[in-house]
Parts: sequence; structure tokens; C-alpha cells
Amino acid sequence: MLASLRKAGSVARAVSAGQKRFLSIHEYQSVNLLNSYGVPTPKSIAAKTPQEAFDAAKQFAATGCVIKAQVLAGGRGKGKFDNGLQGGVHVVSSPEQAKDYASKMLGANLITKQTGAGGRVCNAVMLAERRDPTHEYYVAVLNDRATGGPVLVASAQGGMNIEEVAAKDPDAIITTPINFDNGLSSAEALGVAQKLGFKGELAQKEAADIFINLYKIFKEKDATQIEINPMAETADGHVLCMDAKFGFDDNAEFRQTDVFSLRDITQEDASEVEAQKANLNFIKLDGNIGCLVNGAGLAMATMDVLSLHGGNPANFLDVGGGATPETVKKAFEIICRDPKVKSIFINIFGGIMRCDYIAEGVIKASKELEMSIPLIVRLKGTKEAEAKQLIKESGLKIIPFDDLDEAAERAVQLAV
Repeated sequence: MLASLRKAGSVARAVSAGQKRFLSIHEYQSVNLLNSYGVPTPKSIAAKTPQEAFDAAKQFAATGCVIKAQVLAGGRGKGKFDNGLQGGVHVVSSPEQAKDYASKMLGANLITKQTGAGGRVCNAVMLAERRDPTHEYYVAVLNDRATGGPVLVASAQGGMNIEEVAAKDPDAIITTPINFDNGLSSAEALGVAQKLGFKGELAQKEAADIFINLYKIFKEKDATQIEINPMAETADGHVLCMDAKFGFDDNAEFRQTDVFSLRDITQEDASEVEAQKANLNFIKLDGNIGCLVNGAGLAMATMDVLSLHGGNPANFLDVGGGATPETVKKAFEIICRDPKVKSIFINIFGGIMRCDYIAEGVIKASKELEMSIPLIVRLKGTKEAEAKQLIKESGLKIIPFDDLDEAAERAVQLAV
């Protein structure tokens, strides 16, 4: 179950998720959503210019504040900006210092363990009042395959990687199934708060109310994950959500327009954004063999066979069953834009999809894009003969194969 908390960092994870985007939003946006449901957080203000950061910091003169880079990646505190600034989270003691940090963060790329070498651009920072916790907890609401429904996951060991906690001390994780329709009862929520060790009736009641409201958000906003790390008990006996990470099901975009209007495409790979607009299921990888396949299962098998022969796929690309020559051309444009790609392997099984449509798209793209990258094509199924004839008559250097292993092996050889 806790594996659901991990970022979708592999192709298998992405495919098993049905190629969903699972929209993420920035921390300052998450704070606004929490507050709209009555969930308490430290007071905070988002800023998109150094001057705005200066003005925001002045409002926290009494308590001091923390400045946080707003990028959609974990590990911000230990990250490094491409301009040399170390860390995406800093305690600031004056408005001038907040302005200085903001000037270095805004417009720069923050590189963390989750972003890859290129990092992600920081277009906003968040200034939050300092609230020193006496204890930190971990809380999440997510769907659990084992119970077939939503669960509340909590631990008294917050402020750290929950996977490490689960590995070292599984008993430190408290998992509570939630009734989908009714949510958590007050008694259930209070019981979790007591198990976690919140001190005093006030803190226990506040923690229980937070658990109940987190599930309300989860259900009403079609969330796939809500993670609060840490949730803190403060010296004055109150409970606050100090950080938040949200994921939302993109199948619900039609009824969650307010949430999806918060999408920040600057935090996404540009080629994936472009592919999505063309209704292509595309995930960029680090290899040098471009893949164009129809069907997620066949795409996974194709990449497995390439790996078996020593190759490294440059992408996952499923053109789907309704692809046209135009969408195939767009797919080629996206693949060829990757300078690492040295060969392209096209593997099509024509069921609903017509092989001749794929062939038309391949030929059109090859001519219009003046492609010099070797193309290895394997076509089987509907209109297979017609497709092969089109390729043969095109006069282009397209290498046809009938056998999957042979085709994959050739694609690997040409990518060296």
C-alpha cells in the first residue's frame, strides 16, 4: 500500500496508472485548498517577484518566516539551484533577506533528487510564518488496493521519508480504512490521534478534525493522494499542517475545473504536454531508441524486448487505436526533437488500428521532416499487406521486419 506514496518514476508505474497525469499542484495552492476546508496551516503568502516577497515578509515581522521555492518536486530543502544557491527552503530574518533569496530563486531551476539533472523552474515562492513544532507527524489519505478503498495512513515519525520509516519500523505506520460514503467518524479519528500520541484533549480534537476534513477534500475533489508531512503539534498545544502534497485524478477534470485550472505546465516536460494535446500517451525516458507503438501492453513488451537486446528506450509512446496519419506525424515530430534518439522502432499490431494509416503517417513524416534517423518498422494485422506495399513504393530507407526479436535487435544495433 505504501508503494502508492512513491512518485511514478518508472514506465511500468505510469502505464499501470493508465497514463493518467494525476495532476499535482503547488504547495501554496494546496494551502489555500486546505484552508477552504477549515484545515489549519501556518499563515502564508505566495510571491512571484522579489518585491512581492519583500512585502510578504514584512507581514511576518513578529514571528519571522520561511521562504520556500514552489516547484513540483520533493527534496526541495536539500536541492540546489542552477545558479549555485543551495537549498530551496530557508529561514529568513528580514524582508531584505527574503527579497534577496527570492531574487535568486525566481526564474532559476531547482535540482532535487526527483527532478533529474535539468531541474524545474521556480516561478513562485511562498513565505510562511515560523511556527516551531514540538513534535512532527505524517498523515496521508490515499486509495489502497488491499482494502479496496480509501485509507488514512499516519505515523508519529513525521518530517522524514515515510518509506524509510516503513522499512525500518513497520509498526510505526498506522493504517485506518475509511468508509467511502460516510468518511471517518469522530470516534475513529480521535482514536488515531490518541494512538499517535497527541498530548491533551485540545490537540487530539484538532488532529481528529483535520483527519476528517482531509478525507472530505479527498472525496469531494477527486484526489488520488493527500500527503501532509509534517503535521505538527506546536508549543501552544495546537495542530497545524506544515506542508502538503496533492494529486488529483485527471478523469475528473470535467467536474473539477477549479482544481485543474491550477495546473502549471512549466513543471511538466514540454514534449509530454505537446503529446497530450494530440491525444498521444507519451512519457519521455533517458534512452536513445525512439518507440512508436499502439497499445500500452505492446509498448511495454516492445521496451522489454529492446532492453533484452541491450537497448535503452528513449520514450514510451502509445498512439492508441484511433491514430491518423496526422497524429503519427506529430508523434514523429516529438520523438525526433530528442537529440539522444539514434534509431526509431515502430511496432504496430493492427486490430482496430489500420497498418496502412501508420504507414502513411510514417512516409509523410519521413518526407516532411527530412528524417535521417534509421526507421525500423514491424507491422502486423489489419491492412498489413497494403501498408508494406506503401512503404516499398515510397523509396525511403525504412527497414521492414516481421519478427519482433529481429526488429528489436536491429533497432539496438543502429542506435549504437
